[in-house]
Amino acid sequence: MTRSSSMALALLVLAASALSLLPASLAVTSPYVRPATRPTLPLLQDDDDDGQTPQQVHISIVGPDKMRVTWITDDDAPAIVEYGTTPGQYPLSATGSTTTYSYLLYHSGKIHDAVIGPLQPSTTYYYRCSSNPSREFSFRTPPATLPFKFVIVGDFGQTGWTASTLKHIAAADYDALLLPGDLSYADLIQTRWDSFGRLVQPLASARPWMVTEGNHEIEKIPVVQPEPFRAYNARWRMPYDAGATPSGDNLYYSFDVAGGAVHVLMLGSYTDYAAGTAQYQWLRRDLAAVDRRKTAFVVALVHAPWYNSNRAHQGEGDAMRGAMEELLRGARVDAVFAGHVHAYERFARVYGGKEDPCGPVHVTIGDGGNREGLAEKYIDPQPSISAFREASFGHGRLEVVNATHALWTWHRNDDDQAVVADQVWITSLAANPACNKNKNNMRTVNIQN
Repeated sequence: MTRSSSMALALLVLAASALSLLPASLAVTSPYVRPATRPTLPLLQDDDDDGQTPQQVHISIVGPDKMRVTWITDDDAPAIVEYGTTPGQYPLSATGSTTTYSYLLYHSGKIHDAVIGPLQPSTTYYYRCSSNPSREFSFRTPPATLPFKFVIVGDFGQTGWTASTLKHIAAADYDALLLPGDLSYADLIQTRWDSFGRLVQPLASARPWMVTEGNHEIEKIPVVQPEPFRAYNARWRMPYDAGATPSGDNLYYSFDVAGGAVHVLMLGSYTDYAAGTAQYQWLRRDLAAVDRRKTAFVVALVHAPWYNSNRAHQGEGDAMRGAMEELLRGARVDAVFAGHVHAYERFARVYGGKEDPCGPVHVTIGDGGNREGLAEKYIDPQPSISAFREASFGHGRLEVVNATHALWTWHRNDDDQAVVADQVWITSLAANPACNKNKNNMRTVNIQN
């Protein structure tokens, strides 16, 4: 590390220490006046599609050195990805599988996915799908060490504000995107899934998108369409069968980045989570396998927030919180990010409804740009555990700087400009002696029972 880098790091840590001295009870409700609602975008069509043209391309992380590439063609095409580190040259290839699904009168295109690798970290790869020469894509692999940069945003939809959010994300330098549910807002109209895939392709084909389901992904109709999550599971396959503790279910899973320095939990708000269920038992095993001497940060994503001072969706995450909150605190999970409420809110470290220096920071980030509008009504007075709240569209960035500090920043969509409206340093609970005094007893009680 150079002297200038050492000085910069020291300044970051000093700033974090200074911020930690601020009173935890400071609570802010932003007075910002939101711009008018923007309409839903017209359904995007692929004008160049000849039936063989790859479309709706997106990538996701699979283990430490592999990537899953997913794409759709209207007609039959080989499920092959060819790739290399030089534009137009593809010396490597991988063959995957193809599936389709039907939903009422809708029949999907051919949904292909293939896992490529091993890949080198922090490297740009160029690739094409189904051996089609008309489109070349590229992505940059995540780094194998810290620092690591996430973008986190939920409840996307397909409106003018969605387009603004995507524009702001595209201008950011980040390594992976985390999405806590409500992707397309298809709401039974399956062509909206296709339109959403085309809308996000420029970003989702260039950086890994790791998602979990929201209520708008359920799409269940009694009798005529009894299977929930059909489109979501077919189109957005995540690495539920990879890693040290595979979950066996696409609705919840975990993965590591930065050489295991960060562990990410993607939990399912709309599948069973009570004690004794498959998700609960998997989460207990997963957390028990995390070694916090090696893993600096653990973050979790859910859809329905466990803490919420907005009048919208009050109490909808309480049952899941009651079932799983103790497990997360016992494992010293550092932060929990949620969607569902169409606004932004950051809470203090909290557990059991009260401030707790060894509990996670909770953040609601359901403000990607959905067509249902913003949730503008808050409970008054603002609870002391709520640190900052604002009903606006935007996105968040979490930069895990080193083994002890991460910087969280929320960027408001302000007249098409990304404006930093909230920012806080998060100190790793694994580095907090006060939260590690009885860690062995805590893990025994909360995780292994």
